[in-house]
Amino acid sequence: MASDKQITFPLMLCVGTAVIGSLQFGYNTGVINAPQKIIEGFINETWAERYKEPITKGSLTAIWSISVSIFSVGGIFGSFSVGLFVNRFGRRNSMLLANVLAFISAALMGFSKLAKSWEMLIIGRFVVGLFSGLSTGFVPMYVGEVSPTSLRGALGTLHQLGIVVGILIAQIFGLESIMGNASFWPLLLGLVFIPAVIQCILLPMCPESPRYLLINKNEENKAKTVLKKLRGTSDVSVDMQEMKEESRQMMREKKVTIPELFRSPLYRQPLLVAVILQLSQQLSGINAVFYYSTGIFEKAGVAQPVYATIGAGVVNTAFTVVSLFVVERAGRRSLHLLGLLGMAGSAILMTIALALLERLKWMSYVSIVAIFSFVAFFEIGPGPIPWFIVAELFSQGPRPSAIAVAGFCNWTANFIVGMGFQYVEELCGPYVFVIFTVLLLVFFVFTFFRVPETKGRTFDEISAGFRQTAVTGAEKHSPEELNSLGADSQL
Repeated sequence: MASDKQITFPLMLCVGTAVIGSLQFGYNTGVINAPQKIIEGFINETWAERYKEPITKGSLTAIWSISVSIFSVGGIFGSFSVGLFVNRFGRRNSMLLANVLAFISAALMGFSKLAKSWEMLIIGRFVVGLFSGLSTGFVPMYVGEVSPTSLRGALGTLHQLGIVVGILIAQIFGLESIMGNASFWPLLLGLVFIPAVIQCILLPMCPESPRYLLINKNEENKAKTVLKKLRGTSDVSVDMQEMKEESRQMMREKKVTIPELFRSPLYRQPLLVAVILQLSQQLSGINAVFYYSTGIFEKAGVAQPVYATIGAGVVNTAFTVVSLFVVERAGRRSLHLLGLLGMAGSAILMTIALALLERLKWMSYVSIVAIFSFVAFFEIGPGPIPWFIVAELFSQGPRPSAIAVAGFCNWTANFIVGMGFQYVEELCGPYVFVIFTVLLLVFFVFTFFRVPETKGRTFDEISAGFRQTAVTGAEKHSPEELNSLGADSQL
């Protein structure tokens, strides 16, 4: 079908508008990094004014760590609530509603200095975390449902690209000469209201997902009109046929709840793969680099650590674009393996550089190279792949529950790293990345032996492999259960 490859203006408007949510997620991940010293100074002043004594080092570290990682707690709750919104309000309206949270968080963080309240800063970070958790569910879902089958993979990777561009914008705006200073840091954190306003203006111009209109609302004519607009052609019979088939498939399958997902031996293997891949993304140490990169560069003796951090952001963005073009050619499994191995090598190099820094000054340059290559290898595999491989391992019935569980694991690991890294770093010094090296090698071994290659295979073929493993067990499964495992749908 010729129109299948067609990138139309309405399609790009939908995808571009949705990806503003990914940008927000990236921005709020990276924004807290550069102004750390200034915000710690604000916490110290507020504490001294309130309690008439300077803050202890332990309390300051605790308040700072909570400010950083409460974002992930919000993300945990947000990612788990995706299902409540999308089926009730629709995909587009859910994204519209979520912006209320962005406005609330912008007000809380933006006025925290004026109100002399670090509690407002923490609550604002939690609320923007809720928003980001919802976005990590809404955006890939909406983009996947409006995209033609042949472009779904490439357009789906734009979610990750939105995240890394958001991180880069946060790093640039966080420069001391721009907003990373004592006067403007509340504006830097409260800036999330601008993308929220833009998204609120553009979303009403975007149509609702045709798949939602047909399958959830049973509004066939509306779905057909939307498809014609998105595809730029009047013949959308192939798309309609595909969606109707999916609708029939959904009626045949029973919806799988989260407890059922864990109980059924049939889903154990794909669920284990999905969860471990999410953990390999978060526990690889990448967030430690993002959250504390300025500090790491400072320790490495870099004269202008903020610029080195921005350099890492540029590398991050460039390699996400590389991954976008390579993922359909090289395959998910091989890219993930390459990424993990490259990161492990970079982590070893970083450990050596940080350990020898006192004796050899030039090691500071080695540590920068190590961080840049660490970030580059992350974006080749462990960055983008876990986001969309979960959908490839499950079909319509168990997919929403599987995505919720995977998202929950991703955000929980994010929280653990955000909360614990500073303490572990104080304990281990330059050897902190040895822990991540060990984890990366464990994930490499797991991926090598247990993760199937999904490139160029239909969902039925992917699930047939898992089904064989499950059925060789003594348990007998109902036909619907077997049917539910990756039986349909394309990504």
